[in-house]
Formats: sequence, structure tokens, C-alpha cells
Amino acid sequence: MIMENERYVAYVGTYTHGSSIGIHLYDVDVKEGTLSERKVIPVNNSSYVVKSQNGKYLYSIADEGVAVFAIKPDGDLLPINKVDIDGMRGCYLSVDNSGKYLFVGGYHDGKITAVHTHKDGRLGRVFDGVFHKGIGSVAERNFRPHVSCVATTPEGKYVCAVDNGIDQIKFYRINTVRNRLELVDILRCKRESGPREIVFSKDGRYAYVLFELINLVGVFTYKDTGKSPEFELIQTVETLSDALDPLHDCAAAIVISPDGKYLFTSTAGDNSVAMFSIDQETGMLTKEFALPISGEYPKDIALFPDGKHIAVVNHESNSVTTFTIDYEKKVLVMKGKPMKVETPNCILLTDVSV
Repeated sequence: MIMENERYVAYVGTYTHGSSIGIHLYDVDVKEGTLSERKVIPVNNSSYVVKSQNGKYLYSIADEGVAVFAIKPDGDLLPINKVDIDGMRGCYLSVDNSGKYLFVGGYHDGKITAVHTHKDGRLGRVFDGVFHKGIGSVAERNFRPHVSCVATTPEGKYVCAVDNGIDQIKFYRINTVRNRLELVDILRCKRESGPREIVFSKDGRYAYVLFELINLVGVFTYKDTGKSPEFELIQTVETLSDALDPLHDCAAAIVISPDGKYLFTSTAGDNSVAMFSIDQETGMLTKEFALPISGEYPKDIALFPDGKHIAVVNHESNSVTTFTIDYEKKVLVMKGKPMKVETPNCILLTDVSV
């Protein structure tokens, strides 16, 4: 339930090699399922954004590394500083459960970078960085490591580095004494599958991996054995609305609804959003629909906090679209016209009333 005093905004990060200059800030009408643009905050090539654990800061990918902003009570952003990550520009950010660490995924250089955060949420120094090694199975495209996602396991013990280039998910443990990321296990995925992102069920018992190159969601059981994480594949489901041209489609984004009962994906080429119901006992998925989203290359998606609406970032058609989700009729109903924004990459829809 959304409280009356809660205030939500959306941050849309963009590439800035054209006319866009940074992060677009939108006011969110949760009840109506709409976004209203307020302003743009300058930052170079904001391809991904994430909030600090305490909710006071926003971290953004930037050419210089990671840009840090203080979040004002109305959601506006105040630049604080930028931290060099000793590598090429990243593509993904996440914070651990304790709020002590920020992790950066490096698509271009195949690197996972770990950064200390201060108690108040500001960024400190880089304390470790690991370059993945290996040769991928698709020489024309993924011939080298590409870390496309970095996320912690639900209990916060392990760091999952999803490597889109070498078809692996590597699991690290943080050695707090030596300030090092230590490799503890590797999940080797199907060759030429292109794992892109990992999310976990609300109860932490299941993991869902989005495979970009084969347009599938892999459902895994998850548990911590004490020595290493244990994953077992129990199901795969297709993200496409149809399989007429799967070679030119790429699964792009994955998100779980706030109540934990549904999973959504977006697929480029097919230019669709799919909804799956999650069996709360088995973790398995049932595909409810896969429908067009009136845009090209839906690179990211975000659910409204009440779960009744969804926002879609369309990278190639330079737009953001919002839809009402009709769970009974299993359809998406578009809300107004697409909002123009050049080369949008990511969206974070969040409460700023904390």
C-alpha cells in the first residue's frame, strides 16, 4: 500500500554523445501510472544508476568512473564527487545489503570493481578489482569477457558477477581482512547463451538469470552450502512474443514485481515485454503474455511501487513509455504518448520521502 506522504521520482540515465546531457528526473504519479519530466542533471554517459543503502545518495556510471549525488527531499540531485574505478566506463552498479560496498560491472574491460562506501553513503576508495579472463564462444561478438551485471546473493555473503562474454557467472567472497574479492565458484552456462542479468526471488530461494543471446529466463534453486553458493537449473522459459526471428532478438531486462509474485522481461528486436507468474512454492514461471511496447530496443524496465504500472525505456526510439498492467485480462494498456528522451539506458523508480 502506498502512503499519502510517500513521494516517488524516476531517474532515467542516458548516453550523452548526442543532445542529451545526463540524468532525466521525472515526478511519478503512482495512482495514474504516469511520469512528468522536471529537469535534467548533467553527467557524462549515465548508463546505470543505483541508490545507496541508506537512500541518501545516488550513484551513476560516468565517463570518469562513478558520479555521486546527494538526493534532496524533492528528489533533485546535488553533485558530490566522482570516483575513478581504475578501468573503462562501467555498465552496471549495485550495493550490498550492509551498504558498505558498491560494485561496478565492466562490460568493456570484463572487470568487477569493488568500492568502499562511507557510513553516510558517500563513496570511498576502490579496494579491489578483478579482470575476468577467457575466450567466449561467439567470436564475432563476445570474444572476450563482458561483465554485464554484479549483484549480491540474498544473504549478502557472495557477489555474483554475470559475464555475458564468456557465458559464466563467477561468485566471489569479500575477504574483509585483506580487502580482496576471492573467487569461490563458477556457474558455467550454456555456450553462446550470453547470461546478462541475475535477480533473486523475494524469499531468496530462487535465482532468475536472463540469457540475452537465446532469449530465455533460467530458473535456479539457490542455497548457501556454507563454503560456496549452490545453484541448480530447474526450468527455462522463452521471453519472446513469438519465435519467428529469434536470431535478431536479444533479451534486455528483468525485474520482479514488488509483491514477488510476477517476473517481467523485455526483449529487443521483438520489442516486447513479457510477464510471468511465479509459483511461490516451486519458484517456477508460467508465461502470461509477451506484448509489444510501442518502442524500439526496450533496454530497461521498472515497475511502479503498487505493481499496477510499468515504465519501459526504449533506447533506439528515444522514448519512455508507461503502461497499466491488467493482470486479469493479461494485457498492457498504454498511458498517454511516449515521452521523448534521447538514447535512454536505464530507469530507477524510487521513493524519496525517506
